[in-house]
Amino acid sequence: MTDKIQTSLRDSAAMRWTALLLLSLAMFCAYIFVDILSPIKELMQEQRGWDSTAFGTMQGSETFLNVFVFFLIFAGIILDKMGVRFTAILSGAVMLAGALIKYYAVSDGFAGSALDVWFTNNLNHIPVFEQLGVSPFYEGMPASAKVAACGFMIFGCGVEMAGITVSRGIVKWFKGREMALAMGSEMALARLGVATCMIFSPFFAKLGGDINVSRSVAFGVVLICIALMMFIVYFFMDKKLDSQTGEAEEKDDPFKISDLGKILSSMGFWLVALLCVLYYSAIFPFQKYAVNMLQCNLTFHELPADSFWASSSVTIVQYVIMLVVAATAFMFNFMKKKSLKNSMLLLSVVSLVVYCYMGYMRQSAESIFAVFPLLAVGITPILGSYVDHKGKAASMLVLGSLLLILCHLTFAFVLPQFKSSQVGGVVVAYVTILVLGASFSLVPASLWPSVPKLVDAKIIGSAYALIFWIQNIGLWLFPLLIGKVLDKTNVGVTDPTQLNYTAPLVMLAGLGVIALIIGLALKVVDKKRHLGLEEPNIKE
Repeated sequence: MTDKIQTSLRDSAAMRWTALLLLSLAMFCAYIFVDILSPIKELMQEQRGWDSTAFGTMQGSETFLNVFVFFLIFAGIILDKMGVRFTAILSGAVMLAGALIKYYAVSDGFAGSALDVWFTNNLNHIPVFEQLGVSPFYEGMPASAKVAACGFMIFGCGVEMAGITVSRGIVKWFKGREMALAMGSEMALARLGVATCMIFSPFFAKLGGDINVSRSVAFGVVLICIALMMFIVYFFMDKKLDSQTGEAEEKDDPFKISDLGKILSSMGFWLVALLCVLYYSAIFPFQKYAVNMLQCNLTFHELPADSFWASSSVTIVQYVIMLVVAATAFMFNFMKKKSLKNSMLLLSVVSLVVYCYMGYMRQSAESIFAVFPLLAVGITPILGSYVDHKGKAASMLVLGSLLLILCHLTFAFVLPQFKSSQVGGVVVAYVTILVLGASFSLVPASLWPSVPKLVDAKIIGSAYALIFWIQNIGLWLFPLLIGKVLDKTNVGVTDPTQLNYTAPLVMLAGLGVIALIIGLALKVVDKKRHLGLEEPNIKE
């Protein structure tokens, strides 16, 4: 048996990282589909009649079943009972089913169909949910948005199940090895999906000069097919690993209702859970509106049709440069030789400047916002290493809250002042977006590693499941709220590029203020109860 274990797949660094690459690519594809309509919000209004309320309601529907039908908890139980392999395939299939429904909803074939008529006349009043003010549909909501919401609900169940499964798979393959680095790498690649979406969703929607929003969603569907294939290949790798080691799939203790009392009695847990939902609610819902917000606050001029900057090829070139920025920034953290380290940093900075210049020359809000995850990719390993060796997790959460407030207030009050200055506005936008992305890096680096210090190791899985459920409440609520606030504060505005985003941005800054207060309270509780949040994870 010992010989088998020593020669198993996970003892090979190449095979371990191949397994990680499969899981990471699957989540990369899933993250692209999550925001596939975000960069083309104005096109959805022009082509499908989705106002901000309809757009926000549809975007918030992703987490509806996870929150109100508790599917996220069920997903954890399925993972515990059936293991990583089965759950990975199931999550990929569920994502694909939801993606296909969403594609049909925005396609030309849906318009005027029997389903179009039925959804127009039905699902306008949902008992109980309507009375509670949490209905995923409303009277007057376009039928295409209703059906897209149904598909997005199903997709949301699959993507949350996939997220839990991928984390569990990484633990299985990297336990006792480079697990922290593996998790950071997976998260970095997944976040690049956001930038990829921002660049390629508008590219496909406007391909050939004929605007068609369904092409963007079709691009996303193809990627979900690729994600499912990644899970299938992983299935066979994982099965081979178990046959080599002679082990059954590792399973965490199943989620038990009795665990809730132990978790909910922890003040530290509540503070961390609230910080989590506030952070994610101020970032992910914002991503869904960020491109349209930039379109409303920056001045762009139309490019000549024969210009290089208006061509399809420039999209590919800029994306390649973005990958160079991400790769060199990430690799910089692991270089040992000083000269090579400095060369990598210089190449990353120069590539970032070139990328930003191209975004400006393209006069494209989506390519400007695509810079969001690039600084995060470079500094997440630095922050994670600092928390591992120096501690100060609670202090870093306070810093993240301050940066969150600063960025949203800058978008609300400073950026509009530069609307008449093309260069000045773009510079302010780039700097603010990069800082916002950097602040978001503080979450995985300091918040998630803090949870094991707050609850017993036997119920850590239940604690994470509960935090994810609480987080999903914010991810459901705030896209919807932003849409409603936009419509209420822009009565009579029909041009989607002339909306005033001040009120929604102030609302998001308010989440940062609450997060700051809770972060300071967490520092007090940590000091009083000796939770160890300010202590390093690795005792040297």
